[in-house]
Amino acid sequence: MKRREFIAAGIATGATFSQARPALATQPLHVRPEEDRHEATFMMWPVNRKVHPNASFLQHLQLTIANIANAIADFEPVIMLAAASDHGKARRMLARGVELWDIPTEDLWARDAGPLIAHQGSKRVVSHIQFNGWGAKQVHKRDSKIAREVAHILGFDMIDSGLIGEAGGVEHDGHGLLMAHESSWVNRNRNGALGRAEIERSLLNAYGAERMIWAKGVKGEDITDYHIDSLARFTGPNRALINLNDNPDWEDPFHVAAYETYDVLKAADVQLEVIPEPTYRRVKGVEFVASYANYYACNGALIAAAFGDHETDEIAQTALARHYPEREVVTLNVDALGEIGGGIHCATQQLPEAI
Repeated sequence: MKRREFIAAGIATGATFSQARPALATQPLHVRPEEDRHEATFMMWPVNRKVHPNASFLQHLQLTIANIANAIADFEPVIMLAAASDHGKARRMLARGVELWDIPTEDLWARDAGPLIAHQGSKRVVSHIQFNGWGAKQVHKRDSKIAREVAHILGFDMIDSGLIGEAGGVEHDGHGLLMAHESSWVNRNRNGALGRAEIERSLLNAYGAERMIWAKGVKGEDITDYHIDSLARFTGPNRALINLNDNPDWEDPFHVAAYETYDVLKAADVQLEVIPEPTYRRVKGVEFVASYANYYACNGALIAAAFGDHETDEIAQTALARHYPEREVVTLNVDALGEIGGGIHCATQQLPEAI
């Protein structure tokens, strides 16, 4: 599996960060399940040449982002965040159902840098987890401000979780249960000296959840410190899919950690189904991320990856259709995202409908 390379951000990877105590919400927050109805989907337009120095690959990446946005736009509105100076090029690739907002971006990872929207009673707010470039491993002068700028445009209050991290690093079922890898949270590059118990309490408050399942994960081997959403996803209350290699390399820390996560979830009585990783792929590199779990649930559809292995692509599509029986499964070639260590879920963030 290829993991996102570290792009120098002018701050040492091992830097520590001071942490304020989490701000207490006046009312409890609730982040609804991803499969609940959306008003729109947020996405981000990648432009930074320090992050993506190869101009040809950057163009290919932009086309991939446009293809994902256009596929989602068949089912719900999409809001693409980009500097006004980038709108002209983006507009030529995007369908009419994709609206452009003038919020400057660097990279494409809306799941991590975008706003986590929660309900506080009947009011929508941003339950804010501060993005810092995955522990100051990548430039984030623009991307670290995106959640705040979206909240300003929408007129939503910002409720500070007191945490530094990324929404891709924690999975929620929307019914009280979270799961995460410790490596993405209990890590000095995000949360200083905060311990697991403090981080867990803040995450439960930020999502309005009651229980959390932790697995160890992998520190320092990829830019995300092994985000959970490329491995395992909740598909309903206490029910999940996990993407595992049928022939694991026990010298590969990600394979070892993936099976450890499987064991932890089984021990926690999560209803768990395994989808095998593809054996044959269009991209042959051993570090390529080929995650069927990194799909996105939008209104009426699942937007998912296919990697060119007929057998495992079909297994994954059948499993997704079984877990989401009322939705159309739309598959895309998103190999460009796999080449830089991510997938469709990493590139999207939902705006849930008002209640």
